[in-house]
Amino acid sequence: MQNRHPSRLQSGAYSIKSAVLSFLAVLFTLLATPLATSQEKETDRRGVNSRPNLSTFTDCDTCPEMVVIPGGEFKMGSSSDEKGRGKNEGPQRKVAITRFALAKTEVTFEQWDRCVLAGGCSEDAASDGAAWGRGKRPAMNISWNDAHEYISWLNANVTGAPYRLPSEAEWEYAARAGTQTPFAFGNTLSVDQANYNGNFSYGSGEEGVNRQMTVPVDELDAANAWGLRHMHGNVWEWVEDCQHESYRNAPLDGTPWLSSQNGDCAIRMRRGGDWSRPPWELRSAARHESGLGFRYFKIGFRLARTLSP
Repeated sequence: MQNRHPSRLQSGAYSIKSAVLSFLAVLFTLLATPLATSQEKETDRRGVNSRPNLSTFTDCDTCPEMVVIPGGEFKMGSSSDEKGRGKNEGPQRKVAITRFALAKTEVTFEQWDRCVLAGGCSEDAASDGAAWGRGKRPAMNISWNDAHEYISWLNANVTGAPYRLPSEAEWEYAARAGTQTPFAFGNTLSVDQANYNGNFSYGSGEEGVNRQMTVPVDELDAANAWGLRHMHGNVWEWVEDCQHESYRNAPLDGTPWLSSQNGDCAIRMRRGGDWSRPPWELRSAARHESGLGFRYFKIGFRLARTLSP
């Protein structure tokens, strides 16, 4: 039978062919486009990318791995309604931070013992911890003066800008890693994220294990959004600043507060909490202090490094 409408059939066939070609083109595009990596997809509930591509470096075989912390501004301190807030955590104010580097972890026994063997650090410091193990556990029983001994030894063996303790503002800025919540992980904390006394909880968090000792610096899911590990818990960390009861008249440029006016430079600040403390003492804003020569088996330190502009 003769086809009475050839143009319609041709038109229909063309439409089908066009649709198939369009579908194949879309399919090819999807197959050719790489899937987002876990890093690109890993965004936490605060909308902060949880693993940005911050650069790291190591100056020598025995030097700590350093994370380059981007410059920026943040609100330092805690709000008046933050649970567990200390009276020395205010008034809140905006602080500008210049780019610097901060060690990925606390200084370990392994790193400290190299300084002792080289004659740069005291054998009496970091003497505790044998029962728990040394190695990659954070060096503890370290005074502020001891930390500076280690820094002097390291700087004498590495060329370039010097290692140092972070300022209190730099430490909190890095601990927060772009957040304003009590912890870098949000409004609460778990024992999988930090080493603290799990017999206590914070906010909607749950109680958990109380390890009653330090853990190696590479254990737990303890890295914040900038890749810094154990900024909450494990051991307290010395900072450079003199003791002050509040932030009134504190520097706004991220430098350490070294004025003794209304303060005491024979006493220095420490941050981060330790393995024995309840979670509210591990908050990013929490502040404590001790004398220059005070050694305690819950105190260690983390290095900072000045970067060229």
